[in-house]
Amino acid sequence: MAAPIFVIQKHDARRLHYDVRLEVDGVLKSWAVPRGPSADPAQKRLAVPTDDHAMSYAEFEGVIGSGRYGSGAVIVWDLGVYRNLTRKAGAEVPMATALAHGHAKFWLQGVKLTGAWALTRTRTSANGDWLMVKVRDDHADPTWTPAETSVLSGLTIEEIARTA
Repeated sequence: MAAPIFVIQKHDARRLHYDVRLEVDGVLKSWAVPRGPSADPAQKRLAVPTDDHAMSYAEFEGVIGSGRYGSGAVIVWDLGVYRNLTRKAGAEVPMATALAHGHAKFWLQGVKLTGAWALTRTRTSANGDWLMVKVRDDHADPTWTPAETSVLSGLTIEEIARTA
């Protein structure tokens, strides 16, 4: 069985954000992360759950037309596979179960991101917000600054927007 994929799409909609998407049970579970993922374990990033997306959306790059849901430019900022690290009593917790329970830990192996991250639903949020946090591992780096170009086309979000 092939490893599940993840994709992070930089999306210039009403507000610039990064859509973090994990393949779970044949769909892309999604969170909008306003400031994008961080490689610094001290940085807790807000992750707002969004609608599930079809797997075919994983490599979408372009401009969503005005007046449509999510209108604006989109690039594939990172893409790769992930491994579920969520455990309870030494046994792996299926990703769908982990997310339903409000905490998932996973290893990303992408073009830009490598290492472990955790998504945790906040207890104080009325709208079900989550936090995305880098796990302390050999890939944690508070000084890391990623390239802001697409891993598919090499274009920036501004260049994609000009193609519309």
